[in-house]
Amino acid sequence: MIIVRSIKKLKQEILQIKKQGKTIGFVPTMGYLHEGHLKLVHEAKLQNDVVVLSVFVNPLQFGPNEDFNTYPRDLKRDEQLAKENGVNLLFAPSVEEMYPHEPSVKVIVKDRVNVLCGSKREGHFDGVATVLTKLFNLVQPDRAYFGMKDAQQVAVVDGLINDFHFPIELVPVETVREEDGLAKSSRNVRLLPDERKEASHLYQSLCLAKQLIEDGERNREAIIHAMESYLKQHVNGEIDYIEIYSYPELKSLDILKGNIIIALAVRFKQARLIDNLTIKVDK
Repeated sequence: MIIVRSIKKLKQEILQIKKQGKTIGFVPTMGYLHEGHLKLVHEAKLQNDVVVLSVFVNPLQFGPNEDFNTYPRDLKRDEQLAKENGVNLLFAPSVEEMYPHEPSVKVIVKDRVNVLCGSKREGHFDGVATVLTKLFNLVQPDRAYFGMKDAQQVAVVDGLINDFHFPIELVPVETVREEDGLAKSSRNVRLLPDERKEASHLYQSLCLAKQLIEDGERNREAIIHAMESYLKQHVNGEIDYIEIYSYPELKSLDILKGNIIIALAVRFKQARLIDNLTIKVDK
């Protein structure tokens, strides 16, 4: 595995890969790798000649009161896991390398961001879209892999790729979960023991919603109310939101139909967890 820390060296490596006519699968991450990231790597390996993984905690997507400085980092561990799982090229730049000066151009996301996490994290997805635009141009991947745990991010990336005509296939990958259903996340390490036990109920509330839909319920408010009641009985964390939208458009629905997302966020003492299910609802 080649480890690259400079943009200049990355460009040289990508040029050689392209000259050989090899396909590139790209897995952009903020590091502290877990099984969810490694599943993305596995999918990329199956479909491409070369797997490029980036580790970069992007300051542009953190707000002033968010956890940029405390976000978990362990680059040595990330390097080892990447190597063991077949990554061919690891790009791990510094903030100074990616942003040597204040950006003169930023990407502003206009759609799919004023709901769910985006509604309370102003500018977050602008930061995501800006850094991905830089990374897509540098890596020039044939396919890019994103986990459905952050389904809103997948929807935003879908819009970014389509609107800017990037010649990239977006590959969404199903959420990887613990045995009790909790979605794998770098932030799970911050949960206190009692919170960790409670956290499994986030997924259980989504399963409850899915069962209600399968039983014929189509009223959005009724499903949200059932989830809220369930969570209040089983979780001491603060419910940030429970929402249902069309997917990937993220538009409001009163009566459920077509492809939808059921999403939630719960705030514990030191961690805010998100989870979702996407479902196709028959008439």
